Amino acid sequence: MTQEGTPGVADVRAGPSAVAADTEPQKKLVAPVYSPEEERARFHAVDGYRLELVASEPLVQDPIAIDFDADGRMYVVEMRGYMPNLQGTGEDRPTGRIVVLEDTDHDGRMDKSTVFMDSLVLPRAVKVLEHGVLVAAPPNLWLARDTTGDLRADTRELIRSDYGNPKGNPEHSANGLFWGIDNWIHNANYAGQLRMGADGHMIFRTAPEEGQWGVSSDEYGRLYRNSNEDPLRADLISSHYAMRNPNLSSLAGVYQQLTPNVAVWPAHKTPAVNRGYRAETMRADSTLAHYTSAGGPAAFVGDRLPAELRRSVFITESAGNLVGRLIVRDSADGIPVARSAYDHKEFLTGSDERFRPVSLATAPDGTLYVVDMYRGIIQHRVYITGYLEQKITERGLEQPIGLGRIWRVVHTSTVRDETPHLSTKAPAALVPYLGHANGWWRLTAQRLLVERGDTSVAPALRQMLRTHADDRARLHALWTLDGLGHADQASIEAALTDRSAPVRAAAIRIGEPMLAAGDTTMRSAVMRLVSDRDPTVRRQLAASAGELVASARGAALREIGARSGDDPVVAGLVV
Repeated sequence: MTQEGTPGVADVRAGPSAVAADTEPQKKLVAPVYSPEEERARFHAVDGYRLELVASEPLVQDPIAIDFDADGRMYVVEMRGYMPNLQGTGEDRPTGRIVVLEDTDHDGRMDKSTVFMDSLVLPRAVKVLEHGVLVAAPPNLWLARDTTGDLRADTRELIRSDYGNPKGNPEHSANGLFWGIDNWIHNANYAGQLRMGADGHMIFRTAPEEGQWGVSSDEYGRLYRNSNEDPLRADLISSHYAMRNPNLSSLAGVYQQLTPNVAVWPAHKTPAVNRGYRAETMRADSTLAHYTSAGGPAAFVGDRLPAELRRSVFITESAGNLVGRLIVRDSADGIPVARSAYDHKEFLTGSDERFRPVSLATAPDGTLYVVDMYRGIIQHRVYITGYLEQKITERGLEQPIGLGRIWRVVHTSTVRDETPHLSTKAPAALVPYLGHANGWWRLTAQRLLVERGDTSVAPALRQMLRTHADDRARLHALWTLDGLGHADQASIEAALTDRSAPVRAAAIRIGEPMLAAGDTTMRSAVMRLVSDRDPTVRRQLAASAGELVASARGAALREIGARSGDDPVVAGLVV
């Protein structure tokens, strides 16, 4: 079905009075309810940037996460049952949905909504695949399929029954479903990774349970996560290596903290934050002092915003009504460090207390999208203190619900990219997109090639790996070959000498099956990198050496430890 409006949901397009009609007179609200245009007027972005509306109620309600299909249609998770009142009564009702938003007239604003899947209890995440859509509705992870082409799921297959606790706090439940450059689907708050097997069935492997809400990666595959007062952490090596040694409780380089909690600078007083009575939480001017609800870390990989945003990771702070920007740089020892991009200000703030940025995404058009749940209560009942309950009541934040907006961050220099039409591209036509300037296009092309499994593109991928000027394209070509099962020894050995450290590191990892099979030529080739100038490569070598046959493993690990044992990441891997 499509919808032009939804019964029972306040229509805010007419302005605040339309929203307040079913609640209480607008003049009594300390925190007014604004229309999308009124809310936009209350945004404050750094110079040159502004927000454009992509979608709003009634087309979308209570959005918390988004993903795009190969043709740029947006799949939105609507957590409509979240905190319908201060007591959370009714949260267990199956009111959640996945909707598909389309821009049919190509003006940059969604104008059509179709319910893909409904009757869900507090859905958490969505990932669009070639032959279905992963939908997280704890404790179940479903693969839902539209077999008729009407954008409505008519079949569903249970993939996992342990994906989150349906009776637990939704702030601490599995989410993510991020397709990484390594062709594994990564998560937050979940001790596992998933991969689509050649037979169409999902493969599962255990991994540490990292992060709280959201996961993304930079252009070279480094994964980022966080938790509410810990704004940014990263995996310097794939986290699945941490499961190899049962005698290690943790492994350096996995879920590595990049910065302690940093100061935040809201645009207005923020009295309605939890534990706001604590001196360390609130400044004397009643503004939030530091991250308290950090989530949705998003490494920007688009191409239609200024180059200054490269190497930036954006963080949502829903309680403080802001989006922060952290700059990530590797220190001399190869340990990344993050710092705030600005002094005493944020990338984006809102003076509307109901502005609730909860997640972010690089979009097909090359810009950054902000998912705004737009509601008063954002803290779950489990953690609502008496102080916060009083502030919510005083400020009229309990109602209304059923609103929500999705925004596009643009710049004065921005020209939106074309709408993608990748679903109908032949495999050979997808290969050049591995070199696209927008990371969304690169990763989507890679995913489509891997899922389709057409190995006729292998020669073109090998050519790209050998000759493309952009190391990001070479990296995607290598991982696509691996995903297709055609990463041959010659290609891997060539990649081991690539001038780009991420390509060399990936080649070591992709060569692991040959190392495990006792291939002495491959072992010699990777061990030549034992003194590589880049710590990323040396760490990957230490990780992959653990896959060597037993007769060769000890000597290799001793040599690696002798050369790089002062690196705590390497030291943990060679134990």
